Amino acid sequence: MSQAVKIAPSILSADFAKLGEELRAIDEAGCDYIHVDVMDGHFVPNITIGPAVVKAMRPHTQKPFDVHLMIDPVDPYIEAFAEAGSDIITVHVEAGHHIDRSLQLIRSLGKKAGISLNPATPADTVEYVMDKVDLILVMSVNPGFGGQAFLTSQLEKIKRLRAMIGDRDIELEVDGGVTAKNAPDVIAAGADVLVAGSAVFDAGDYAANIAAIRG
Repeated sequence: MSQAVKIAPSILSADFAKLGEELRAIDEAGCDYIHVDVMDGHFVPNITIGPAVVKAMRPHTQKPFDVHLMIDPVDPYIEAFAEAGSDIITVHVEAGHHIDRSLQLIRSLGKKAGISLNPATPADTVEYVMDKVDLILVMSVNPGFGGQAFLTSQLEKIKRLRAMIGDRDIELEVDGGVTAKNAPDVIAAGADVLVAGSAVFDAGDYAANIAAIRG
């Protein structure tokens, strides 16, 4: 695990009317990644953005785009998101019949591959694809909407995945309800990348918010 936890503000909580300005602001405030939540209204009960918006955002920051595809089917869209400027592309283990193939596709496009697990999905579901992932994302809320409360049941899953990762070069990311208050527990469980939406964007001083979550 890296020494300093990384913070990935979720643009789902940003002001979409001034998205370029928001991206520059969180960049200057010291974020590590830009977390981009892509939802299709099918796999999750919400619709957000597509590749065109990712492409439009790309010139506003050099920080890595951590693109979380909450869509099903996912394979037909991976290449478009890669071409739009994604750096990490994460797919859900629940959203594909052939997730190994999806991860191979992401890597073949020169991108880092991530895999995500919903709250009810056991850690062991990623055991046989760990040789093809650069990042594992634990959903600590049921995906679809921002502003939900952290599910403490996921702390045990984070610990389990950290043990499974061992000395592999895989980042362990947690997304959902992360705040400055619960971040220490999430980090102690083994996370090294924290996604935060409301906790970064809802109260003015982005740099202070990011620093508080980082601890």
